[in-house]
Amino acid sequence: MGGTVLLKEISIKDFAIIDNLSINFESGMTALTGETGAGKSIIIDAVGLLAGGRGSQHFIRTGANKSILQGLFDIPHDGTTAAKLDEFGIDHDDDSVILQRELFKNGRNICRVNGMLVNTNTLKKIGETLVDIYGQNEHQTLMQSDKHILLLDEFIGSKLKDVLEKYQLQYHLYLKLKKQLANKNQNEKEWAQRLDMLQYQVNEIENADLIDGEEEKLVAEKNSLNNFQTINQNLNQALTNIEGDDNISPLDMIGDAMSSIEDIEELDNSFTSISENIKSAFYMLQDASKEISNQMDTLEFDSNRLEEVEARLSTIYELKHKYGDSIRQILAYYEKISAELQEMQSEENSGSDLEIQLRKCISDLNELGGQLTEIRHQGAKKLKNKIQQQLSDLYMDKTEFEVHFKQLPKDTFSSKGVETVEFYIQTNPGEAMQPLNKVASGGELSRIMLALKTIFSKLQGVTSIIFDEVDTGVSGRVAQAIAEKIHHISMKSQALCITHLPQVAAMADHQYYIAKHVDANNRTETSIELLSGKSRVKELARMLAGATVTKLAIDHAEELLKLADAEKHK
Repeated sequence: MGGTVLLKEISIKDFAIIDNLSINFESGMTALTGETGAGKSIIIDAVGLLAGGRGSQHFIRTGANKSILQGLFDIPHDGTTAAKLDEFGIDHDDDSVILQRELFKNGRNICRVNGMLVNTNTLKKIGETLVDIYGQNEHQTLMQSDKHILLLDEFIGSKLKDVLEKYQLQYHLYLKLKKQLANKNQNEKEWAQRLDMLQYQVNEIENADLIDGEEEKLVAEKNSLNNFQTINQNLNQALTNIEGDDNISPLDMIGDAMSSIEDIEELDNSFTSISENIKSAFYMLQDASKEISNQMDTLEFDSNRLEEVEARLSTIYELKHKYGDSIRQILAYYEKISAELQEMQSEENSGSDLEIQLRKCISDLNELGGQLTEIRHQGAKKLKNKIQQQLSDLYMDKTEFEVHFKQLPKDTFSSKGVETVEFYIQTNPGEAMQPLNKVASGGELSRIMLALKTIFSKLQGVTSIIFDEVDTGVSGRVAQAIAEKIHHISMKSQALCITHLPQVAAMADHQYYIAKHVDANNRTETSIELLSGKSRVKELARMLAGATVTKLAIDHAEELLKLADAEKHK
């Protein structure tokens, strides 16, 4: 069953009357049979909760603190479930999914998917890609009128898909254009104020002509200009102390000392070190004197320059106060608002263009929507014929099925087109056609759903399908027809069904017997047994005859299995 979801195993602990139960499932059709109240529907309830159904503390077995449910599914590596798991960041490397749910007495739920904690909403979104539960009172996909258009489109297939993709591209453009125009029209004053402010800010920063790093250089220059007097006085004093005045020169005196030691250096080598130190000091002082003189020659005080520097720094500080803590941040902010301003100016200049674009988009949507409507009407006729045939097979040949279309108001669109779709049914001649979800009879509704599912399972074929007593209220040839339909569905999707009808159970590829018994502690427990051979014949005979199983019932059960096997191999 490549490409389909397969429920492999379910484990149930402390749930309703179930103490501890583990069931392995196979592909194909599986029937769950047993006496009323044995726990068959409880097992389906457990699967439903694993798939994100509404939990309740009342499900917890009496005396237990919590219920623990686990389910193992095989999934296609590129199917809907895999895509949904990727969306939520859940690993699924081995193409399998383990769902786990714990229900506590205080109402708390803990849900996990492949070990990852999720909320119940996420569990439900994943679960609905894995399991489809059908019961005569269930409001499943086929009973949700808003899903009917999706089912019709899926039935039509590629002929509609290409047009729908073009339509949806236009629809997204339509939403975008409407939003742009609405924002512009509804917030005209705020929009204009924002435009003016951005223009002012861009001009202010542009006019400043900022250069990254210039603030540091200006601060250093300002400090130098402000300290001119101190620097000049100290340089003069230093030069005087080295070169002296007209009366005495410290540098000359050191030169004389150098000459004096040089004169005696030849007499005694011990004076060499002293001579070298004095020479070194003399030449270093000469170099320092020259450097000081050079600095004094270049040093000048420019009051105008100081004013320029202070004015420039004042501009920078003001912009920093408004737009950022540094010139780099101001320039980054400038880039951002320049882009926004350019976009707003473009919108301002193209306000009328937006209206023209929107009118063109509406025209295109109406044209594509009309094409979708035409294709859907053609597809609806084919779907009606196929459904009528399925209903006839289920001995409901008097029932009429129709696809009702309702046009949306002029220039009104949805993501799916320009109309809504709903399935209608007439179960008896002379009665009015009614929406599918208004059909009252449980037996009729079961067969209608089975007919629809037979058609759509060929298209969907991706989930495990559970039929919860959909055969209620029928018997004989209708029961046989239902059995054949469910088995036909199981060839595309794994099908599990709870049934009281021997014809349905005989048609199954696998049959489990669900029983309940009272233990030594006077507690009711549920057990399960996979039937085969004589045990299966005996259970089918019980279903045929009731409490007393006769030889005739045994013979009839064996005949049912033979007929079912022959039907499968047609």
